Amino acid sequence: MHQKLRLLCIDDEDIGLRVRKAVFERAGYEVLTAQTAQTGIELFHTREFDGVVLDFLMPGTNGGDIAATLRSIRPEVPILLLSAYVNLPDDVLRLVDAQVLKGAGPEVLLNQVKAMIENRRPGTGYRSDKHGPD
Repeated sequence: MHQKLRLLCIDDEDIGLRVRKAVFERAGYEVLTAQTAQTGIELFHTREFDGVVLDFLMPGTNGGDIAATLRSIRPEVPILLLSAYVNLPDDVLRLVDAQVLKGAGPEVLLNQVKAMIENRRPGTGYRSDKHGPD
């Protein structure tokens, strides 16, 4: 038996955050959530994560700025960016490991998160010996 992989989901929209939390937990992940960039960054500072799911458009900031901050703290943790926008700037996309359009089904999101975590560099990240949810 191994421990669940832990995700951090950051999104200012409560309903979307709750739906994603339920989807990930049903798939076997442990999920912590944050409705503000500040709360998400504080959690990232104090807890260990196997991956981050981050909304692009947030009040007073954007996913690119948040991703840059998270990368400065722990660059090895993979980040997936959720966005309703198709053409995000290249400088934002370079900061993340995966992108999913909002509205894509739960299977797309789950598959992207699983691939993102599996493709991180060996020996990096939280509980790097884990192999995904049961």
